[in-house]
Amino acid sequence: MPLNKESAFLVKAYGEPIVVKINGRASYLNTAPISDFFARMIKDGKKSFVLDFQKCQTMDSTFLGIIAGLALEVRTKRPPGDINLCKLSRRNLELVRNLGLHRIVNVDSGEFPMTFEAPSEKLDQVKRNEIDNAKMILRAHENLVEIDESNKSKFQDVIDFLKNQTKPE
Repeated sequence: MPLNKESAFLVKAYGEPIVVKINGRASYLNTAPISDFFARMIKDGKKSFVLDFQKCQTMDSTFLGIIAGLALEVRTKRPPGDINLCKLSRRNLELVRNLGLHRIVNVDSGEFPMTFEAPSEKLDQVKRNEIDNAKMILRAHENLVEIDESNKSKFQDVIDFLKNQTKPE
């Protein structure tokens, strides 16, 4: 599926919660910038995130695995952080539930009760080499297996393939 030219991640990175608005499609093709952004925010001590899916057309397992990794990370903080997914379409909510992500994040399919400043900074697309990109996708799928063991059967072939792609020669 080609990316919509308007696919983007808009962020508000100052204060808490960190707000991310997902526009268009969120897939392995464009998740490098959001993965890097989350890593920077965690390194800066941030642990509360709101992800607005109102304009998200669709998402894939790589994107959901990145969210799972973020959720696993903020849960280790003292006090624990939180991830809030809001304004999910019926289909996106189904994807979240099918992979068990709803067990480790807060999910709201309607209007999020908290008001927050709209994000305005657009994350630039990041170019990664093939190995680094494969490592990011591998980590995302391993995160999904970590949150729900039943995901192993869904993604074992992908994980095996990516492990083979990323092993040193």
